Amino acid sequence: MVFNVSDSNDRKTITEFPREIEKKDHVWIPMSDGTKLAATIWLPKDATENPVPVILEYLPYRKDDFTAIRDSIRHPYFAGHGYASIRVDIRGTGNSDGYLPDEYLKQEHDDALEVFDWIGEQSWATGDVGMIGKSWGGFNGLQVAARQHPALKTIITLCSTDDRYADDVHYRGGNILASDMLWWASTMFAYSARPQDPEVVGEGWKENWLERLKTTPYVNEWMSHQTRDAYWKHGSINEDYSDIKIPVFTVSGWQDGYTDAVFRLVENLPYAKGLIGPWAHEYPEVATPDPTIGFLQECLRWWDQWLKGIDTGVKEDPKFITWIQENELPEVNYDERPGKWVVDSSWPSKNVNEKHFWLNDGKLESELNSNDKVFVPSVQEHGYYAGVFCPFGEPGDLPSDQRFENGKSVVFTTDPFKESFDMLGHPMFDMEFTADQESALVAIRLCDKAPTGESTLLSWGMLNLNHLNSHEHPEALVPGKKYQASIKLDSVGQTIPAGHSLEVAISPTYWPQAWPSPKPVTLEIYAGESTKVRLPVRTPQPEVDGAVHFDSPETAQVIDREILRTENRTRQISHNTITNVWQLEDFSDEGERLLPHNGLKHGSINKNTYTIQSGNPLAAKAQCEWELTVGRDDWEVKLITNSEMTSDNDTFYLTNTMTAFHNGEECFQNTWKKEIPRVYQ
Repeated sequence: MVFNVSDSNDRKTITEFPREIEKKDHVWIPMSDGTKLAATIWLPKDATENPVPVILEYLPYRKDDFTAIRDSIRHPYFAGHGYASIRVDIRGTGNSDGYLPDEYLKQEHDDALEVFDWIGEQSWATGDVGMIGKSWGGFNGLQVAARQHPALKTIITLCSTDDRYADDVHYRGGNILASDMLWWASTMFAYSARPQDPEVVGEGWKENWLERLKTTPYVNEWMSHQTRDAYWKHGSINEDYSDIKIPVFTVSGWQDGYTDAVFRLVENLPYAKGLIGPWAHEYPEVATPDPTIGFLQECLRWWDQWLKGIDTGVKEDPKFITWIQENELPEVNYDERPGKWVVDSSWPSKNVNEKHFWLNDGKLESELNSNDKVFVPSVQEHGYYAGVFCPFGEPGDLPSDQRFENGKSVVFTTDPFKESFDMLGHPMFDMEFTADQESALVAIRLCDKAPTGESTLLSWGMLNLNHLNSHEHPEALVPGKKYQASIKLDSVGQTIPAGHSLEVAISPTYWPQAWPSPKPVTLEIYAGESTKVRLPVRTPQPEVDGAVHFDSPETAQVIDREILRTENRTRQISHNTITNVWQLEDFSDEGERLLPHNGLKHGSINKNTYTIQSGNPLAAKAQCEWELTVGRDDWEVKLITNSEMTSDNDTFYLTNTMTAFHNGEECFQNTWKKEIPRVYQ
């Protein structure tokens, strides 16, 4: 995960603002239990005489080194336009006191409420607060908003979710998201073990560091909750949307892993505005692919309306703005995705209707013509060309040509379309089926097939078939018994050109996205009325479509940084034809940077390996390795971690190892081992 600021000819750097800015480093915010949170504050110099509203970004990613580059282009921009912009390290991260035992804990939320109280006591603050955040900061913005502190007037949430079980890096469709469950746990295992800066906090840094090093790996807790129980309901604001009573601006991109939440938030929150562009998991003023937009200007319009009471027109803005992408042949990264902005006044939209296609002898047809049975066997290596679950815009993130995958699944294809059409929303696949095992899953891919044969992945979805009736109370399947399932695929905003076809691919495996069922599975699908594809086809609205325009991106001046080691990424798939072992190795040297303003340098290297053997689901293995460094000339720490996950028919096996070095000498080493029963996984 690289927090970079790329250079762009289209982005304008602003160096002079309406109000002169001052930056306050190493501000301590006291909590009621004696803990101190570390903050950096950018605010207008005259704020004491002319108090301003406050923007809060609240993250565990180390404001003084790891996010310092990205923070520098955004927070001063807000301050220069009349806000106090505050970046706070969550308890147990960066220079804040304590340690962080898990994500989105009640303690994290409680601390945020105390930060609001502290803000209300400052002479430079009006007391009105807005929160902004991407990913973790977007998640906790929603979660804190549900706590209804009177100071919090609005939030901007990017790349976030309202459902921690069904729509995050842990479980998808009731399946373990094998590509990301261990990877994200290993990431936070390493990230959360980084120490405070002794130059800032003094001699106590090392005692606190040892406390952080001893923290139990998060994956042990996550794997102990394989169903949607109270653990996941905590922080899932879809449990009661009415808890959020303030305006919400929700933003994502088609390459992001969290696009679906925008649809749900726009539908269910009393006042929400939604925006989806072509982007990966990033802020839209710096995201790839193009077009980027003047997102910070949009934020100011939002803040000015809800924090200053200025009529900026956001109340009259369309409820939902989305970028409908034009067709592109498959590439593992794109610099640009041509398309058009469209608007809808609500979601669900009256402009979107379903079009149905039924299965018939390898084809998808708009009329029901078959009652055949289709056998779908397990091919364990199906899924290696899916790309990553949540692209950050790095080379190699996106799915390869799906012809690599189609031979490992059962595929149904439409005839070439005579006219182009747009899709917006969630494709669905309904199926009547039987399975030959008690535990099974199904994965569905929707692809655009070009006249020249290339197959581009548009959307996918999967379902743990033991969760047909409930994610809370899964049940064993009865082999041979008929069931009905509906699989929701990820949302799309896509034009299908005339001359192209659509493909639907079906498989009971999708490694490494889904941890495989313990035994090879054959599904038997019954073509007929109950088995069909439902596509969300949008009727064009010529009077408004294409009429939305955004300003070009603006940011503040990025801080100076020196590149000590450049980034490098490789992503390779190998197949041993003798042992029939398949392996994906994803290596990312995220580089090393020096920040001249504080002398800190930081770097990271990550390698993730996913292995399986044809015909043998119990050979599945995920391994995630990290090396992190942080320090300055006379002080440096290094962390080396290794996380592994395997399984047998009944049990998951987790092993996490951490080794820490201080100024080149090993000072800590520990291994955590955990066995966890499989619960219909």
